[in-house]
Amino acid sequence: MSEKKMTSSRRHHLKSLILQIAQNWLEKEKKDDIAAKEAYMAEHCPPPDTSGDQAALMEVCKKLHALIDTLDEERYDAHSKVQKADKEIEDLNIKVVDLRGVKKPALKKVRMSADSMLKALLGSKHTVNMDLRANLKQVKKEVKEEPTEAVGDWRKNIEDKADRKKMFESA
Repeated sequence: MSEKKMTSSRRHHLKSLILQIAQNWLEKEKKDDIAAKEAYMAEHCPPPDTSGDQAALMEVCKKLHALIDTLDEERYDAHSKVQKADKEIEDLNIKVVDLRGVKKPALKKVRMSADSMLKALLGSKHTVNMDLRANLKQVKKEVKEEPTEAVGDWRKNIEDKADRKKMFESA
């Protein structure tokens, strides 16, 4: 089957339909959240009993203030624990970065003379002209000559190894 490209007007129409459906879902979700909050509050927090004399109302207010104080203390404790954990996490992240190390860029190979290296290290004020090659010792290559006997003995070495192999196989 050949696939036809969708026209831009059709694409925009479908996009607007999808956005309308999503907006309806969001509105419904908000209404459901509000209904859930109201149901929770009705279940867990009955409306206060305001009937009675002033002494009874004062007693209810004192109980509410005591509950508010305990909740504030718990909130403060939880907040301090969270701050402590955040600080510890930050310290551990710093340690991880220290242990991992900072990625260093690859160094470029630069050909530089010894004089220019010394100038770069010591600064432009100090000019040092040294011929470092003159101080190096001359090393001559020694040519190793193998004895001619060793060259001819390779067949004998192979025969010795074959005898040794037979010794292990027979055992």
